[in-house]
Amino acid sequence: MFDKCYSYSKESLAHCKTRYLWVLDKQCDYSDFDFSWEPAPWESHFRHAFGSQWQKDSGTYLVPKAGYTETKYTKEQRVHRVDTDEHWDRLDFDFDYSWHPDPTEPPYIYQFGTQHQKTGGPRYTVPGATATKFVGDITSRIRAVADGAVLIKHLNSEYTVDGVDILATTRFISNYLDTLKRTLRKVDAEYVWVISDLCDYTGFDFSWHPELWQNSMLHVFHSNEQKFGDTFFIHVESFLETASNIKLLEYYSPLNFVETRVKRTAPPTVKYTTDSVVDAIQQYEFEQPIIQFYKNQPVEPVTISLWQERLRTVVPLVRGSESVLIPKDAKNHINEQVYDYKWIDKKHVPLNPQPCDVIFISNGESMAEKHWQILKTICPRAKRVDGVDGRDLAYKTAARLSNTDWFYAVFAKTEVLPTFKFDFVADRLQEPKHYIFYSRNALNGLEYGSMNIDLYNKQLVLDTHIEDGSMLDFTLSKKHTVIPEVASIAQFNTDPWVTWRSAFREVIKLKQEVDNGAGIEIRHRLDTWCKRADGENAEYCLAGANDALEFYHSVDADPDELQKSFHWDWIKNWYYNKYKVKIWALP
Repeated sequence: MFDKCYSYSKESLAHCKTRYLWVLDKQCDYSDFDFSWEPAPWESHFRHAFGSQWQKDSGTYLVPKAGYTETKYTKEQRVHRVDTDEHWDRLDFDFDYSWHPDPTEPPYIYQFGTQHQKTGGPRYTVPGATATKFVGDITSRIRAVADGAVLIKHLNSEYTVDGVDILATTRFISNYLDTLKRTLRKVDAEYVWVISDLCDYTGFDFSWHPELWQNSMLHVFHSNEQKFGDTFFIHVESFLETASNIKLLEYYSPLNFVETRVKRTAPPTVKYTTDSVVDAIQQYEFEQPIIQFYKNQPVEPVTISLWQERLRTVVPLVRGSESVLIPKDAKNHINEQVYDYKWIDKKHVPLNPQPCDVIFISNGESMAEKHWQILKTICPRAKRVDGVDGRDLAYKTAARLSNTDWFYAVFAKTEVLPTFKFDFVADRLQEPKHYIFYSRNALNGLEYGSMNIDLYNKQLVLDTHIEDGSMLDFTLSKKHTVIPEVASIAQFNTDPWVTWRSAFREVIKLKQEVDNGAGIEIRHRLDTWCKRADGENAEYCLAGANDALEFYHSVDADPDELQKSFHWDWIKNWYYNKYKVKIWALP
């Protein structure tokens, strides 16, 4: 057995009476150490260093009495370093304080991180050190510095959360800034969590803390993918001082968005059955701040920021709002359409809905087969209604054939342009309506909604009756809007009769609009129909247009008389009486 000492010096070596001297460290536990260990004869000139659980050198050495010039690090056994508070500061951590530096390194201030960042943990200072070295492979778990949590209630139901003490509970008012200011003035704590009953905190680490230089920041945790989340870590005094000078929480500085995500529960889903979501919203009693209304099936929602009303937007999840997120705030603003509420999200890219049916309507027209084949090439899903006498019945037959709430009506005189994709989607945020696409007139070049493609609302078609008042136009008799996209060419001039009757009926409608105060665009269309036509059967186009004016004036614009032009038998008789041409077999 060799002599031992706790401080190596020449004096210690001089007093040694054995061949070797054990140099020990007071921070080591030698209860299981074998002091009978001795090096091989050919290694007797080395100083032998023994490692610890942390380093290759624990401060424990076997030194030859004759002196040494080299150190050999042995792995045959090691000693165990014990906890100590010497050289350490910030001892309020869950950390293994048996750690020690490698004695062969220069003197450093060793800075440890926490489970969240590289600073904020314990610090070990070697005497004389000025430079800092960050220890990245060992972290501490800091005890929670927040005194507890403030719970913000959006819902009326009971809510509990594990892992944190609830210091106060408050109702959410119109925005988070005012809610936080009102509540935190009453909280006697330095740091607090602010949590929400919309979130699921299962597995959330309430021991999280910011880095030291971030203490005065407002720390915001994502709610799902939404960075403007519902969970906050707050230094109360700093927050109240800063918040008194800002109008929006987004203006808080400094503001730190923590990427750790908290799960916000999905909003409830409500099925609606009408062609507009408006009635369903007005009738629903909101308890949650956000509701998903859906016509066919709910879809994965996005997470809406609740920080203030302008961020609580209406979000169409499917084009046309077949599925849509509606904030509770919107209900009191909506009268006839959801657009009465001004905060509509136009950045989110919604999913595509089921495409609308496309139905070709014909009744023996000479150009019908050609245009039907063109349509089938462009849109193979198209269906056909053929040989139904009377436009009212033909439209209703098409509506009943449709399996979608809106359907495209393509008429026999309509040559669809290959650029038209039949992908327009009706807007369920508004009242149900028809959508009118432009068509280019083959004879006079006018581009507007005449002899065109219509996207009809199925129920409005079924509810339209030609006996209603002075209805001259099936489409215009119900709510409608114009889409200024040229979708087709009006090839109505393939035979004299169809050319004449098309011009006759169109001019009657235009003249009535002009007499009712229509503007310069309608006046221009009327004038063009009556004065310009170039191409096959152009003379019949001009004749039909001017005959319409003659008839219009002959009945003094009597609505009941004008209404007769809606019926095929009447218009055939009028044509025969003027031109003495028998057209009974014509459609």
